[in-house]
Amino acid sequence: MRFFVHDYIKNLKPKVEMLDIAWDRNLLAQAHVEMTQDNFMELSPQFSGESIKSTYRYCKVLTSIHSKSFFMASALLPKEKRRAIRALYAFCRTTDDIIDTQGTQGESYLQVWRERSIKGIPRANDPVLEAWVETKKKYKIPTHYVQQLLDGVASDVRIHKYQNFQELTVYCYGVASTVGLMSMHIIGFYHDSAIRYAVKLGVALQLTNILRDIAEDFKMGRVYLPQDELQQFGITSKHIEDGINDENWQAFMKFQVARVRSIYEEAWPGIDLLHPSGRHAIAAAATFYRAILDKIEERKFDVFTSRVSVSKWAKIKMLPGIWYTYSFKPKISFIRNVK
Repeated sequence: MRFFVHDYIKNLKPKVEMLDIAWDRNLLAQAHVEMTQDNFMELSPQFSGESIKSTYRYCKVLTSIHSKSFFMASALLPKEKRRAIRALYAFCRTTDDIIDTQGTQGESYLQVWRERSIKGIPRANDPVLEAWVETKKKYKIPTHYVQQLLDGVASDVRIHKYQNFQELTVYCYGVASTVGLMSMHIIGFYHDSAIRYAVKLGVALQLTNILRDIAEDFKMGRVYLPQDELQQFGITSKHIEDGINDENWQAFMKFQVARVRSIYEEAWPGIDLLHPSGRHAIAAAATFYRAILDKIEERKFDVFTSRVSVSKWAKIKMLPGIWYTYSFKPKISFIRNVK
């Protein structure tokens, strides 16, 4: 089987490169929206100063519990943008949890959440939606991206497998690239060309999550891996179900990790197009997540026995280099949506 896998990797490379061009163009088309008033929701609710502060504090706690990497990275933002980004995270996390925790009722619950999110009508004692409504209004986040995020999360109810990489990137765009595009409106960006980089970074981050969480997702009946590539590498469901880390699995994972790394590299120049106050945070988040790939590789692609993670101390050691790199980047003359 070694010869088969080696030949497959050699023969697949040109096909993957051609496919990458297709998914990039497809997602970029989805990401571009005309910045007209129709793309922003008119929000009537007004919250008192003390009330809104408490909702943001709730989002801060929720973020610290569920994503230590995102929490640490977002700490590098100025106060107003930091709490807005955490409100966005809390909104996305709550949206995702509706599908993951509500069983067969998940889709109907999500529909109610969608209506409240789009219309900006929180229920009583709904701190996440209150903070989100305030954030979306303040930073003029396009409703188009919110709809795409909700559609992406909703697809988990109906779609549990993806036939090829192109299909998988559409999912990644819906649940992750949209988050990056919304984040750009909070951070501020200098040019519309930043959009393509945000799309790619979102795909890279989500693919990293997918590779890390293969075993966990399988227990929920989901396989976020291209079915055609699994077949071509000789991978069956038994590999994941029984945690078989054999030669075929390692070859498959090596190929996946290499592709995700290449997408990170393609996305990285977009950080320079962000407002200087947000570059450190986005670079830190991307660096923390990219380090997960290194950990997967160090464990010889064993993602079955325990969840792969990067320690807090390892992340802290990355920060000085990030800070130095993005503290001396030149400013750009053309400014769009910089707050």
